[in-house]
Amino acid sequence: MTPAIALNDGRAIPQLGFGVFQIPPGRATQAAVAAALEAGYRHVDTAAVYRNEADVGNAIRASGLPPGSVWVTTKLANADQGASTARRAFEASLERLGLDAVDLYLLHWPHERRLESWRVLEELHAEGLARSIGVSNFLVRHLDGLMARASVPPAVNQIELSPFLYGTRADTVRRCAEGGIAVEAYSPLTKGRRLDDSTIAGIAAEVGHTRAQVLIRWSLQKGFVPLPRSSNPGRIAENAAVFDFALDDRQMAALDALDEGLTTGWDPARQA
Repeated sequence: MTPAIALNDGRAIPQLGFGVFQIPPGRATQAAVAAALEAGYRHVDTAAVYRNEADVGNAIRASGLPPGSVWVTTKLANADQGASTARRAFEASLERLGLDAVDLYLLHWPHERRLESWRVLEELHAEGLARSIGVSNFLVRHLDGLMARASVPPAVNQIELSPFLYGTRADTVRRCAEGGIAVEAYSPLTKGRRLDDSTIAGIAAEVGHTRAQVLIRWSLQKGFVPLPRSSNPGRIAENAAVFDFALDDRQMAALDALDEGLTTGWDPARQA
C-alpha cells in the first residue's frame, strides 16, 4: 500500500502519484490511467493544459474503485489566471473530470497574476471544491511573495526534482520545509535523459532494482511525492514497485552528489 504524507491543511496525500503530462488525450490516457490504478496507484496528476482531464475522470470511473479513493490533482492554466477567469476555468476542469470537487488544485506556474488567482483558490478551498490548494513551479521568491499575501498557505509545491537538480533546488526545498509545504517531484526520471548514468546503474545493480526504481526511491526517501509518467503498462507497474527496498546513506549521498542543474522543461528561474 502506498504511504501518505501529512499536509499542512490536515489532509494526507498518497506519496506516489501518476503523472499524465504529454500522454495523448483519448484512449492513450485512459489506458495509462487504467494500468496505473491496476498497479496500485491511488493518486493521478493532470492539468487543464494537458487536455486529458476528461480521460482521467473516465478511467477512474471505469476502474470500479470506490468514489473518492483516488486522489485527483489538476492545475490552473496560465491563460486562465486572474480574478475574473480562474473560477470559470476551475469549474470547467471539474466538469471535464466529472467530479464534485478535486483533492488538489494548483497554480500551474508563477504567472504575473498569481496573487489574484490565489485568492480565487482560497475561495474554492473554503467552499470545499478544492480540498487542498497549492502551487507548481514556484521558487523561493515566488513562494515568499505569495505567502506574504496569502490567507491560506499552499499545501503543496510541485517542482521538477531529480538527483540531477537537487542541489540547484535545495533552497526551494528548504523554504518549503520551513513553511510546512509538501514537495511534489515531477520528471523524477529526468524524462529518461540520465537513466544511463553510471552511478545510478551501479546502485541499481547493488539493490537489485531498475534504474527508474532507484530514482523514484531516492525521491520517496527525501520525503517528496514523485510523479513518474509512462504509457507502457509494464513500466507503470515497475515504477509502482518501489516499497520493498531502501537505499542506504552511502547510496543516497552518491545520488545527492549528481546535481548538474538539469531541467528538462521550462525553467521557472526565468519567471519574475
